Amino acid sequence: MASIYTFLGPEGTFTEAALLQVPGAAEAVRIPSPNVSIALEKVRTGEADAAMVPIENSVEGGVSATLDAIATGEPLGIIGEKLVPIRFVLVAKPGLSLDDIKVVSTHSHAWAQCKQWCDRNIPKAEYMPGSSTAAAAVGLLADNCPYDAAICAPLVAQQRGLHVLAEDIGDVADAVTRFVLVSKPGPLPAPTGADKTTLVVPLPEDRPGALMEILEQFATRGVNLSRIESRPTGQFLGDYFFSIDADGHLAEERVADAVRGLHRISPQLRFLGSYPREDRRGYTVPRYHQDQAFRQAHAWVEGILKGR
Repeated sequence: MASIYTFLGPEGTFTEAALLQVPGAAEAVRIPSPNVSIALEKVRTGEADAAMVPIENSVEGGVSATLDAIATGEPLGIIGEKLVPIRFVLVAKPGLSLDDIKVVSTHSHAWAQCKQWCDRNIPKAEYMPGSSTAAAAVGLLADNCPYDAAICAPLVAQQRGLHVLAEDIGDVADAVTRFVLVSKPGPLPAPTGADKTTLVVPLPEDRPGALMEILEQFATRGVNLSRIESRPTGQFLGDYFFSIDADGHLAEERVADAVRGLHRISPQLRFLGSYPREDRRGYTVPRYHQDQAFRQAHAWVEGILKGR
């Protein structure tokens, strides 16, 4: 396992809570990073062996900062994932009440997940974006803090001794955020029967049916997609790539065959990893999409070519 980790900091973030689920991480060196791009760059330069970053939330969907940062630059690989139930508290400067709150800071995803509560309880408060929930909370300790309150995890409020005005303010009680552990490319984790494969697929040509051709590579081989999102490449307006999570492991014939088909269509395809699902939820593969069926079909064609 890695001996030096980085995570979206400061200490007390949900990201650190995800990292602490990794065996050995509690005893390892943990370096906070101010944003996802810097965390991943530390892995690329060797300053850290692996980085824990958020990639998907059950309420807000994909985390664009992570999807974009991992899709470009020197290739990286996902070696695992962790799930963290999300609970929020509202913390404020000492002596303030809800009626005194004029400006609130937090991460954009946290704000979106608490927006209804804020509209009901502090309707006049303005939102100031923060790099993370913990950074916003810690900022309240500064003498010149430009905001009155922050939305953060209960852990950081407890660690820093912050004044809690309200608890459990999330709009969805059972919200969950998915985090991925990212390292330099290396050997893949062994397949478990409950795995996930993550890919970045650039759209090679903007024309009718281009997306359908990509999806057909999975559908015709019985590979289910658990997530697909489009993100702009930043090259020019209308130029997109697709971030995809597929059920299965590259060691499975059906997944490998789908990835081969994708590479023919989109040669700039980026493979980000095959790794165990944290929820251990398996999938049923029909007989005609199982490894043996692929091998038998391959042998049958080879036999024809050799005149047997």
